[in-house]
Amino acid sequence: MDERTIKIAIVDDHALFRNGLKGLIDGRRNCVVTAEYSDGSEFIADIENVDAEVVFMDISMPTMNGDHATQLALMRRPELKIISLTMFGEEQYYLQMVNAGAKGFLLKDSDIESVFEAIESVSRGEEYFCQEVLSSLPKSLHRTATEQPDNLSEREIDILLGVCRGLSTQEIADELFISKRTVDAHRANLLEKTGCKNTASLVVYAIKNHFVEI
Repeated sequence: MDERTIKIAIVDDHALFRNGLKGLIDGRRNCVVTAEYSDGSEFIADIENVDAEVVFMDISMPTMNGDHATQLALMRRPELKIISLTMFGEEQYYLQMVNAGAKGFLLKDSDIESVFEAIESVSRGEEYFCQEVLSSLPKSLHRTATEQPDNLSEREIDILLGVCRGLSTQEIADELFISKRTVDAHRANLLEKTGCKNTASLVVYAIKNHFVEI
């Protein structure tokens, strides 16, 4: 059976960057760039005609920023999987992009394998943070006061917050004075209860449900 081709659109106001990303993507066997837009407003104006599954969306653009374009696009095309293109130092925009519905976060200077990991992850319905973004998040995240949801235990919330802080399973175990196996069990329960599939999904869940803020 033929391998499925993933159709991709790029929304970025820098033509040189768009052309470079397009060249990299089009060189991949199962990926193709089907549309390019220089601004969020241009993308939204053509939203009904966008023949793509995945959209790379720049955060900062002159006429319409990525969060607004993402929100408007998903209102009309909820099936789109949007990957936010970001630079170091733009952590303040992550919350807006998460709330707007972005599924992935990728640094503009990420290596090519991260680009395709992001494409493949979001096309499977997962969230994706490139490792550099995931590593930088603990410095920006702060725990917020929130009511405990009925479906999560206090210990599961502890595990969730540890994940958001970038702690390893062993580090969480040491901090909570429990075994690594117990952390693994709580993490499995946490994934099942939240419907999350990976660490990136858990971080998005925590942000959306106000366990942490940026």
